Amino acid sequence: MFISERHYDMEKILIIDDNLVEAELIANILQEKGYESVFAPDGASGIKELETNHFDLVLTDLMMPGVDGMAVLNHVVSKLTKTKCIILTGHATIKGSVEAIKQGAFDYITKPITSAELLVVVEKAVKFKSLEEENIRLKKQLKKRYSYTNIIGSSKAMENIFSLIDKIADTDISVLIQGPSGTGKELIARAIHYDSYRSEKPLVVINCGAIPEALLESELFGHEKGAFTGAYKSRIGRFEMANGGTMFLDEIGEMSPALQVKLLRVLQDQRFERVGGTKTIHTDVRILAATNKNLSAAINNNTFREDLYYRLNVISIKVPTLKQRKTDIPLLINYFLKKFQKKENNIITGFDPVSMDAMLGYSWPGNVRELENAIKRIVVLCDKQVVEFEDLPEYIQQAEVSFPKGDTAPALDGVVSFDTAVQDYERRLIMEALEKSDGIKAKAAKLLNIKRTTLVEKMKKQNFSNSVCA
Repeated sequence: MFISERHYDMEKILIIDDNLVEAELIANILQEKGYESVFAPDGASGIKELETNHFDLVLTDLMMPGVDGMAVLNHVVSKLTKTKCIILTGHATIKGSVEAIKQGAFDYITKPITSAELLVVVEKAVKFKSLEEENIRLKKQLKKRYSYTNIIGSSKAMENIFSLIDKIADTDISVLIQGPSGTGKELIARAIHYDSYRSEKPLVVINCGAIPEALLESELFGHEKGAFTGAYKSRIGRFEMANGGTMFLDEIGEMSPALQVKLLRVLQDQRFERVGGTKTIHTDVRILAATNKNLSAAINNNTFREDLYYRLNVISIKVPTLKQRKTDIPLLINYFLKKFQKKENNIITGFDPVSMDAMLGYSWPGNVRELENAIKRIVVLCDKQVVEFEDLPEYIQQAEVSFPKGDTAPALDGVVSFDTAVQDYERRLIMEALEKSDGIKAKAAKLLNIKRTTLVEKMKKQNFSNSVCA
C-alpha cells in the first residue's frame, strides 16, 4: 500500500487495482494536482479501507480476482452514499462498465489511462459531490429556517398550533389552514412541510387567487402542445413539479367550481391529465390549503364544493389574529427590530412603556404583516434609542385601545423611574376599566372610583387619542 502526500483542502481518493504499475501511475497524476491517494491491491483490502477510513472518491478496477469492482461498487452505493465511485476498465469490459453506471457508479475510465481523461473525470466527480453537499446544506438550512420552532409566539393559541404541527407534520394528512390575511398561514404550511419526511422534496406554492382562472388549470396540471392558443410546447404543471413533496394551495376559496372537480380527483386518486392531454399522470403529493374565506358560507352559496371541503379539511388549523394573541406582540416587535436594524444600522433598543402600551392596545387589522411594516417604518424614521409614543405611526397614535377580555399587557422588563412606573400602572388600570365598560367613560370612572372629569384629564395626560378622551 502507498499513500501520497496529504493536501488538506483536496479530496482523499482510494485507488483499488491489482496492477501496481497502473495504480502508481494514477497516484502520481493525482498527487501532481494535490489529491491524497491511498492504494489497495484488491477488492477485499479496498473494502477494508472503506470500512475504516473516509474517502471522497473511489477509483476501482472492474476486473479483479476474488472481490471484483462490482462488489466494491455495491459496498460504496449501499453504505457510503456521499462517496463517488469511478470504474477503471479495459476495452473488453466496457459493457460491464455501462452496467456499473446503472448500478450507481459515477463514471468509468478506459485503460490505458491518460492524465487528461483521468483528471477530467475526477474533477467532474469532485464538483458534483461538492454540489450535492451544498444542496444538502441548503436543504438543512431551509428545514431549520422554516421549522415551527422558528415561528415567533408563546401565546396559548400559538402553542396549540405548534403542538398540532408536531403531531401531523410527518403524515400525509391534508390540512386546511384558516385565518385572515397577514396571520402567517404560509409560514404554518412551510413548517408542516419542512418538519415532515417530505422535506427533501419540493414544496410548491401557488396562490389560486393571483392567477386568472383561464391560466390556473394549466399552472396546476400542465398542458400539451397545441392545447390552446400559445401552447407551442408541452409543459409540466405544479403537481408534477411537486411529485414526492408538498403542494400548498393558498387562497383555495378563490378556485372555480370546475377546477375544484379536477382537484378533488387528485386528492382522491392521486392522478390527473394535462390540459389537452389524454395520458393519465400519477403523482405523490401532500396537499396543504389555506383560505381567509368562510368556506362553510361558500358551500351554502354553491361556490365551493362540499366534498372537496371535507377532503381538504381532514385537519383544520385556525390561525389567530394578532389581536387574539397580544401577548406575542413584544416578542414579534423584538424580532422585527433585530431584523430591520441589521439593514438600517439603527440604534433602537426598545419601546418606552407608553409606546408599548399603544402597540399592545392597537387592534392590528392587518395582523403580523401590518406589525412588521410598522416596525420597519419606526426603524427607518426614529433616531432615538428608545421609541416614544410620538415616534409611532400616526394611525396607531390615534387609534382607540382594544384589549380582548381576559388579556392584559405583559409586564415590561427594564429599569424605569418610580414616576414612570406609576404612570404605566395608571394607564393599564384605565385601559382595563375602559375595556370592562365597553369604552363608556362614566362606567369606567365608576369602576375606578373617580369622577368622569378626572378620568378624562388622566387620559389626556396619558396621551390617549382625542377621540377616546372626548
